[in-house]
Amino acid sequence: MAKRTRKVGICGKFGTRYGASLRKMIKKFEESQHSRYVCPFCGKNAIKRKAVGIWRCRGCGKNIAGGAWELTTPAALTIKATVHRLKTVSYTHLTLPTTPYV
Repeated sequence: MAKRTRKVGICGKFGTRYGASLRKMIKKFEESQHSRYVCPFCGKNAIKRKAVGIWRCRGCGKNIAGGAWELTTPAALTIKATVHRLKTVSYTHLTLPTTPYV
């Protein structure tokens, strides 16, 4: 079977409707929601979108809550990094000696 779309890819179903810039945005969303992601539990490239915000790993069978179009949203990555940074700062603050070395 020959490849029917060269530039538009998954948005070929829209034809010439809706304008080029809107089709490009939709293409980005649809390609990210239909692609596979790496599972943080088993390490396989087997996570697929099951419904809006629900992602399922076909390798280990775990369900993960995530973004609507991507497994992790940029806001979730920012929160995760901030929490990790605060944990390490508080941990190093607690492990510092209280008396100075002589």
